[in-house]
Amino acid sequence: MAAAAARTALARPHLPLPSSTRRSSRLSLTPSSAPGLRVVVVGGGATSIAAAAAPLQQQATTARLGDVIEAQQFDRDALNEIFEVAREMEAVERGSHGAPSRVLEGYLMATLFYEPSTRTRLSFEAAMRRLGGEVLTTENAREFSSAAKGETLEDTIRTVEGYSDIIVLRHFESGAARRAADTANIPVINAGDGPGQHPTQALLDVYTIKREIGTLDGIKLGLVGDLANGRTVRSLAYLIAKYQNIKIYFVSPDVVKMKDDIKEYLNSQGVAWEESSDLLEVASKCDVIYQTRIQKERFGERIDLYEAARGKYIVDKKVLGVLPKHAVIMHPLPRLDEITVDVDSDPRAAYFRQAKNGLYIRMALLKLLLVGH
Repeated sequence: MAAAAARTALARPHLPLPSSTRRSSRLSLTPSSAPGLRVVVVGGGATSIAAAAAPLQQQATTARLGDVIEAQQFDRDALNEIFEVAREMEAVERGSHGAPSRVLEGYLMATLFYEPSTRTRLSFEAAMRRLGGEVLTTENAREFSSAAKGETLEDTIRTVEGYSDIIVLRHFESGAARRAADTANIPVINAGDGPGQHPTQALLDVYTIKREIGTLDGIKLGLVGDLANGRTVRSLAYLIAKYQNIKIYFVSPDVVKMKDDIKEYLNSQGVAWEESSDLLEVASKCDVIYQTRIQKERFGERIDLYEAARGKYIVDKKVLGVLPKHAVIMHPLPRLDEITVDVDSDPRAAYFRQAKNGLYIRMALLKLLLVGH
């Protein structure tokens, strides 16, 4: 379609490209170290160096993001830009009941979900429709697509990119989003890849903290529950490390402790962290308690380990009793019994507001990826 063909001429936000080498010929612009110059790269190789007349501040906004794959690809400038557009999207969504936005009219988004999803899939689809775009969707691609016949992910991506302008992928294998991005010639957004990452969830989580607490620098964050398998907490740890004077507390059963790669990353970024077995003590110190469910689907046949971990740390009235008045409780949802329902009425229970913020963040990403700021 004409909109898709015109995409290569559109400026992208200042969002760093993933580090993998692209096998496609998609055009990307990366800022040069020399003032006033811009390197044009096609298929990963520099083909020319052209003078850029725009000032450095304007030049910085021309770097284009090909894909959203991992939380650590964003810098603070990129985050600020995304959050600024997300605030604009709140007004767009409120006004869409009268005169719907047409900013993405003519664009098609394909959602390929190989794992179950409610919030992520529906918020992406709602985001696209709120901005005037259209959606091609498959709810359970693992069973109800050609994957059930043995088709490779790469072949599926090559096919679907011929029908759409952007692909949102959820997959059961860590690294699947990177494989898809290396294959596609259109943007790919990682909507969760197994126990790997969930970068758009991290974006909406950090946006929620900013909206609820008023700041991101200097916060104390308690990550609770399944920290070994939880892609949401992994991505959040990567993203919150972009801010200053952060302290993270890890609270989890021994069988699902946070993995060493995240701890090593936090060390490399100078982020303070500690492990604790006392949820009440941690809650008394924190600005944010981020609770997660124990993920039964990641235990395979070891149901005994799942049962041993489940129910060990529960956010209830006792936790509310020690939680600071300004603090909030967050959860990526769905929840089982790890937050009791009587917590829902407390104004510090932010998880449903958090879920709504996912719509605004995903509207912002789609707008930035497809048409720019």
